[in-house]
Amino acid sequence: MSRPPRGIHVTIHPPSSAFASAFAAVDLGATSGRVIVGRVGQDNLDLTEVHRFPNTPVRLADGLHWDVLALFQGLLDGLREAARSGGIISLGVDTWAVDYGLLDADGALLGHPFHYRDSRTDGAVARVWAEVGAEELYGITGLQHLPFNTIFQLASCEGTAQRDAARTLLLIPDLLIHWLTGSIGAEETNASTTGLLDARTGTWSKDLLHRLSLDFALLPPLRSPGDPAGTLLPHVAAYTGLDPRTPVTTVASHDTASAVVALPATEPGFAYISCGTWSLAGLELDAPVMSEASRAANFTNERGIDGTVRYLRNIMGMWLLEECRRTWKKEDLPTHLPTLLADAARAEPFGSLVDPDGPEFLAPGDMPSRIREYCARTGQRIPGSQGAVVRCILESLALAHRRALQLAAELAGRDITRIHLVGGGSRNDLLCQLTANATGLPVVAGPTEATALGNILVQARAAGLVGDLADMRRLIATTQHLRHYTPQGDIAAWDRAATRLDSAPRNP
Repeated sequence: MSRPPRGIHVTIHPPSSAFASAFAAVDLGATSGRVIVGRVGQDNLDLTEVHRFPNTPVRLADGLHWDVLALFQGLLDGLREAARSGGIISLGVDTWAVDYGLLDADGALLGHPFHYRDSRTDGAVARVWAEVGAEELYGITGLQHLPFNTIFQLASCEGTAQRDAARTLLLIPDLLIHWLTGSIGAEETNASTTGLLDARTGTWSKDLLHRLSLDFALLPPLRSPGDPAGTLLPHVAAYTGLDPRTPVTTVASHDTASAVVALPATEPGFAYISCGTWSLAGLELDAPVMSEASRAANFTNERGIDGTVRYLRNIMGMWLLEECRRTWKKEDLPTHLPTLLADAARAEPFGSLVDPDGPEFLAPGDMPSRIREYCARTGQRIPGSQGAVVRCILESLALAHRRALQLAAELAGRDITRIHLVGGGSRNDLLCQLTANATGLPVVAGPTEATALGNILVQARAAGLVGDLADMRRLIATTQHLRHYTPQGDIAAWDRAATRLDSAPRNP
């Protein structure tokens, strides 16, 4: 049974006949999935969450996996709730990036898709770099080095029965769409995160695939946001109650790409931070930045809609805080987020700092202990209270946001005048204020549901109800609740904190 709508029922203008068109957004994150119905009018945009379900990974003997069947069932239950709301004319699916399922020659899923936080890619990077060096690989893909990128996941299963039997690779949103419609395709914004796409041409790199002994036929044809992805299979329509002719529209299926669509950015000079489990901090460009300096700074060139480039860095975001809360819950310690944030606001500034992207913070587990160990190893004060730990995390994230945006501006030759911070992190007043303080730039926080909004707006554009990207962003800016933060305090204190963090050893 679905839960009642919670948290994101936003109606800026009174409902009216202008709300003639409803769209269903399936939005899967690292910890939960939800189905959201959006109703779009000329000057109106209304969201209602109709179903939420957990996304709980499962550890088997061979590693950590996504429970993709449970996710698909949650998706179907959510679409059934959406159908009850009436008037659904399209649906779209977005999820996280890089993970995939493999299909055999009969189209059956081979095993359970691995979780990107699984350790199976340990050692795979060296095997790929032995065939295609790091510099050359970046020159082809323009992709930030992350040890769990799809290219390394595939290398880690080389020679296995599963990979030998595989005939088709589908990224998670494309797999779900295949189960909804029977169609096969690869959406380009998500495909650009695999490490297999040529950043300049926007096509699969045949040369790279050949050198890594990967069959080109494994990768499906590419789709662009707005392309049709088929209609519902009969059993899907029967279960959900949706019309079998309901189209599934290709959206920007990488959740960050959808979030960037929904930036309330109406003037140039903006940077963005999409902040949730990860913080994705960067710029929107017209062309990739493929310089050696960009590679050395570990920036990625991922595709956005309409030929744009998301030039950004992945930063370990609210994952650190959420893992702390999971550990504290097991220890019967307080986990109420507003209380923790209030304690953090009172904690001593810059008492201790960590590099959020340190490898010791990637895997699930006892995050408070890892933070204390990092501080001890780097000669800092060890945070003693929960509030001090939370303060450490948020100030460290603010510094990571500052570092990423400063580097992005320098490498791309752009000036930044303001920051748009969207996603779940935009609800965190302390993080938003600290980010403004650290960067010395104004921060516009919201919308929180940027990913779902971007998903819905791409569907609405495909249906002819909204115009170009600028029109979509104007609609966001005029209909969504936004909060504004101006820099406060002494920027020199942040300069000193950044120097202190940068000079600390990064690895155990």
